[in-house]
Amino acid sequence: MTPPSAPARRRGAFVRKGAAAPTAEAFDMAFQDKPRIGSIVSVTGSHALVMLDGDGGERADAPADRPTLGAIMSVDAGAGVVLGLVSALSVPAPSLEGASGAVRIIEIELVGEFTKPTVNAPGQFSRGVSSYPALGDAVHVATRDELTALYAINGYSSVRVGVVKQDGQIPATVAVEEVFSRHCAILGATGAGKSCAVALLLRAVLERYPHAHVVILDQHNEYANCFGDRAIVFDPSRLTLPYWMLTFDELVEVLYPGRSGYEEEIEILADLLPAAKKMTLGGRAGRLRSDMASITVDTPTPYRVSDLLGLIDKALGGLDSGRNVAPYKRLRAKIYTISQDARYAFMFGGLTVQDTLTAFLSDLFRIPVGRKPVSVIELGGLPVEVVQVVVSVVSRLAFEFGQWSKGVAPIAIVCEDAHRYAPADPSDGFAPTRRSLIRIAKEGRKSGVSLWLCSQRPTELDPTILSQCNTVFAMRLTNQSDQDALRAAIADASSSLLNCLPSLGMGEAIALGEAVPMPTRIRFDALPREAVPRSITASFTDGWLVDIDDESFVERIVEQWRAQRMLLPDID
Repeated sequence: MTPPSAPARRRGAFVRKGAAAPTAEAFDMAFQDKPRIGSIVSVTGSHALVMLDGDGGERADAPADRPTLGAIMSVDAGAGVVLGLVSALSVPAPSLEGASGAVRIIEIELVGEFTKPTVNAPGQFSRGVSSYPALGDAVHVATRDELTALYAINGYSSVRVGVVKQDGQIPATVAVEEVFSRHCAILGATGAGKSCAVALLLRAVLERYPHAHVVILDQHNEYANCFGDRAIVFDPSRLTLPYWMLTFDELVEVLYPGRSGYEEEIEILADLLPAAKKMTLGGRAGRLRSDMASITVDTPTPYRVSDLLGLIDKALGGLDSGRNVAPYKRLRAKIYTISQDARYAFMFGGLTVQDTLTAFLSDLFRIPVGRKPVSVIELGGLPVEVVQVVVSVVSRLAFEFGQWSKGVAPIAIVCEDAHRYAPADPSDGFAPTRRSLIRIAKEGRKSGVSLWLCSQRPTELDPTILSQCNTVFAMRLTNQSDQDALRAAIADASSSLLNCLPSLGMGEAIALGEAVPMPTRIRFDALPREAVPRSITASFTDGWLVDIDDESFVERIVEQWRAQRMLLPDID
């Protein structure tokens, strides 16, 4: 029962869970009870102009009932109720007598509509407008009942991630199926709260779907504590990515970053690599000769580095005096040096070579889940030269696994600092990594592989990948070129909302795309303290207040430096 003190306009105009559908007459009556703020004076395509009534909405009972930038308005258009976002407010001819005598105009973007309920069907929301408002139609600020109905349309398949900025009592929800199957991007400047948003979104999904398969490519080693005992962390000491799983291009990138100037060595490696793989494969019982014939430079089958070095030595011994032996010697020296480098121990550190592809995929993609649906791959402690390769291998394996499994176990790949791996300029970065991410963005939906991109520079991110992300959470962006890149990539982006990007607060975002009912400004819920991503940022003011009187401090740093073992500080 409605409390006696509550205004009559709070009577439910839409269906609530467990309630009977209102009649069309009751719907119209509830709409008339809402406070009117003005009327339509112009309609042009997706925009409409509203002239405010004499009080300009200032007599509303609460601040939320006044038209403000980004607020949702509702217009009774006969067949349905059209919803629009306030995109501009103005007083074309200010009055010298004060605000009360001035004409006030607001501009709204028409973004969707509710159908009016009937005896057989409740009111439903849909994007786009089929029944445009007419001149003189009354305009109202959307009520809490309308907003609740709007953001509850996803039903059980949606999860709460925060609240609607217009009314803090309305939960902001996202549709889980759409946010994963159609890919997602979380964009914002440094310090806007992207990592917290990612952790919050994933934690909300995991509460509802505990048997998910999520892989986080953690560039800054932030997420280790975000999921508690529901995540397995692959730090540089635990990560094992055997070199034989790499494609030829990926292996060449490890040996010769950039490739330029090493054409002879690369050609020799391409000739000898299949032979090294056949030597290992031929030593196993039960192998058919057809297996041997199908071996290529990209076949993910184990081989020994010693066999590859032996083949190079054999080729050197068979060369006549007229051949140039320098490329063979350089290739051998490079392979040997890399295989002995402590930084590459996660690739070359195994004492024996075994076919661990099945175990690796099972552990990486959490199949079976074993109560740990999240894999966090910490890239911060890996050599810069191989980070691109690791991202390439993981994304490529995820896509191929999804293809061969026909999407039975869908996998989500979360890529931090995505502009590093899929740059807008094709000549930058590592081409196989870029191709792997583009392939997931274009075809991942069919094979059950979802891509989540996090970036502070949309301008530097490949526009093809960004355009494939049908759900975007745009946080504070102050760079004009980044805002323009976002506008170009998102089809249903509200220009009025995107104009607010520079002024968004910490933890606020403009939610756009398929996973939300309509473009909306939201505020993410706060994470528990123990789940907040750790931010490892050096403090000059704290560091310069005290002196380091530990004489062994530099010595320990040098030891870590030489051993290539990064020890992260404890975070309280």
